[in-house]
Amino acid sequence: MRIGGTDTAAEDDRWIPVVNPATGEQVDRVPEGSADDMDQAVHAAEDAFSGWKKKTLRERGVILFHAAGRVREQHKELARLLTTEQGKPLRESLDEVRGYANILEFYAGISAAQQGEMIRLGMIGDALVTREPLGVCGAIIPWNMPVLIMGWKVGPALLAGNSLVLKPASTTPLTTIRLAQILEESGLPPGVLNVVTGPGETVGEAMVRHPLVKKLSFTGNCATGQRIRELAAGSLKELTLELGGSDPMIVLSDADIDKAVDGAIRGRFYNAGQTCTAVKRLFVHESIAVEFSRRLQQKAESLKLGNGLDAGTDMGPLNSAIQRERIEKLVDRALDTAQGTVLTGGTRPEGAEYSRGFFYQPTVVSDVEKTSSLLTEEVFGPVLPVVPMPDLDTAITEANRTSYGLGASIWTSNLHSAKRAFDEIHAGIIWVNRHLTVPPEVPFGGMNESGLGRENGLHALESYSRTKTLLLGW
Repeated sequence: MRIGGTDTAAEDDRWIPVVNPATGEQVDRVPEGSADDMDQAVHAAEDAFSGWKKKTLRERGVILFHAAGRVREQHKELARLLTTEQGKPLRESLDEVRGYANILEFYAGISAAQQGEMIRLGMIGDALVTREPLGVCGAIIPWNMPVLIMGWKVGPALLAGNSLVLKPASTTPLTTIRLAQILEESGLPPGVLNVVTGPGETVGEAMVRHPLVKKLSFTGNCATGQRIRELAAGSLKELTLELGGSDPMIVLSDADIDKAVDGAIRGRFYNAGQTCTAVKRLFVHESIAVEFSRRLQQKAESLKLGNGLDAGTDMGPLNSAIQRERIEKLVDRALDTAQGTVLTGGTRPEGAEYSRGFFYQPTVVSDVEKTSSLLTEEVFGPVLPVVPMPDLDTAITEANRTSYGLGASIWTSNLHSAKRAFDEIHAGIIWVNRHLTVPPEVPFGGMNESGLGRENGLHALESYSRTKTLLLGW
């Protein structure tokens, strides 16, 4: 645990084991922090804030740029560390680490272009509108994409001139800690970025309740997000909440079927389906549904399941035993009530190599009933429900039959159909003939129960600052 730029242990010397999801073996441990540890970290960030905010945007951007370079130099070691604690295939970890570097480079690149605004008011005078940092900010990072999401929060928060306290997920803290060290090695002053490990109900709540924390950015489940919103209401903290989704993918009869099948496989089984914007509900035009499902089944069965560190692995384990149990219960409930037909998967894989890890087979379920929990709940794992649809109208209606609103995609060669999907589907981001991609330049976030605010791009940078106006009378 890093508080104010130093490594310390929790006062009661309690530790949290970090386990490799592919083997069940402990690979490291981190301190189980307390509310007092969080208080120390916040005060260290407060002490460091006054000096950090005085640096120019360009000076802050240079540090982010240097950190991105160090990350690229160490990307293989960082990717192995991420796979060891999270479970995803090494190539996916490499993509995520590079994505983190991309984010830092993006914010470094726009640093010199951020300027104030002069408004001419005629006889009244002139107004100068500038932006200033908020102060100490807090960030709570999930276990599914810890490196990328750390970048989404660290990049704009630090560039805007804030100091920051991070709480990583207890199952994936190691790469976060290493990336924080790299930032300090790149010139970030001690105390500007602090990492506190520990349970959400103690460390996380202490962060949310702390009066010195001016803004909180959280990525995680809806229940926790609602709790954070309630706790933060009394202090009027600014919030960014990304609370998951149940993304629909619509495939029309004029789509490129091979491209759409590949998109569905990647969109669902990337990171073992543990992605907020994964394809979670697949609506296929009934004229191609049988053939589409056949190809989908073949592709899913060809995926190689295994340890993410092994060459050739297409899909790794789920991140924890608890996560696998949740998926098993959802699938079993759907099958027990005859709400779909499993085309492939639906069980744990057999074999000694899978016995100690948290593996679950890539699963495709066809002819899923509209009331099935596979459609009505967020399935955070490698299960893809397929629903035939007679037309685009029905597909859009079903796509909107959810309390979420994060992302969606439509696969078609008809521009009018794509435009209708963009206009009518309730989601923060709509893809056409692709899914999952979120470049650092574009705002990302949802509506409804998918959360508040936006990550990425200029929108995120603005959310970590506030306007201040100087009115000049002549």
